[in-house]
Amino acid sequence: MKLKCLPEDFVVEEIAAVEPTGGPFALYRLEKRSLGTPEALQAIRRRWRLPQHAVCHGGLKDRHALTRQYVTIYRGPRRDLRQTNLTLTYLGQTERPFRSADIVSNAFEIVLRALTERQAKDVLNTVDVLATEGVPNYFDDQRFGSVGVGGDFIAKAWCRKDYERALWLALAEPNVHDRAREKRQKQILRECWGDWGECKRRLERSNRRSVVTFLADHPRDFRRALALLPKDLRSLYVAAFQSALWNRLLAAWLRQLCKPEQLVPVSFKLGRHPFPTRLDEGQRERLFTARLPLPSRRLRDVDPQLRPLLETVLAEEGLSLADLRIPYPRDTFFSKGMRRAAVRPEALSAAEDADELYPGRRRITLKFRLPRGAYATIVIKRLTEVGRRP
Repeated sequence: MKLKCLPEDFVVEEIAAVEPTGGPFALYRLEKRSLGTPEALQAIRRRWRLPQHAVCHGGLKDRHALTRQYVTIYRGPRRDLRQTNLTLTYLGQTERPFRSADIVSNAFEIVLRALTERQAKDVLNTVDVLATEGVPNYFDDQRFGSVGVGGDFIAKAWCRKDYERALWLALAEPNVHDRAREKRQKQILRECWGDWGECKRRLERSNRRSVVTFLADHPRDFRRALALLPKDLRSLYVAAFQSALWNRLLAAWLRQLCKPEQLVPVSFKLGRHPFPTRLDEGQRERLFTARLPLPSRRLRDVDPQLRPLLETVLAEEGLSLADLRIPYPRDTFFSKGMRRAAVRPEALSAAEDADELYPGRRRITLKFRLPRGAYATIVIKRLTEVGRRP
């Protein structure tokens, strides 16, 4: 099976509760192709000469896709913007900035390619049961793009107050997503780490070089150097670690809910997590009513049945709940909230046809909606990794 062969093979559109009723914030629809949300926002800021945090959005959308989402700009230009790989369409004015809570759901149209006849049949058979069985609401691999080749989390080192290690992971550790320029800059840091004058001399102008310039004057102040990283990146590092902990909590809870024969292990970037199958009515009801907390020091009144599971997950990292905080700066923190244990795709449909890109193979076009924060690629994993097994 092949996914995302073309940008049009993975289409995402935000369904949002927002209307242009007047106000100081310009509202736009952003359509982008083969471009990540951070890169698209940076292109908009550069073109219109906007400050770093001028553009507000509700969430990150896939890079290797065709996506549509909403953004707002305080007193932004009341016109459209068209550039390579992105179009910004002005929709009107709103009273406040757009935020993630405004997203009702995301609509997906996804093409699975290069399927054999048997694979296509397995996918179509599994589609029929997803309306009742749904999928576990894991954070998928896209959430963990900041995790480098060593598999260490920047925020874990940060929580342990190992500021130098956290900064090294953020600035110097290789990552499979690094492009050529990024690889060169990281290589310089690995070669010269600690010799900040030499690093500054060799690095190109960038936020990375600004951090190094600070260290040249304050050679051991890694704590404040971390705070010089862009706020959105710092928040992303914390979210990645928190999401990984939540995934492991959900996996432990599913092992408690289900019999071993009801669980199928599925591979993720950071390991394997169980997917439930063939649940009885009571299990299914528990699965779809359960909400699991996002691990955080601010968490209070943890369910007595969940607390041992959460403590075990954290102990495996050498941490306790009290450790899950970023001591500095104050604008970087672990989110507080609950997340559904499972979700059901809505308006799910599947259409099979000959694959024009892979002669002799089949393609399946899937259409469905998911609640805010749920990952379409988890649905794909359920259809292709679990559905094909007896």
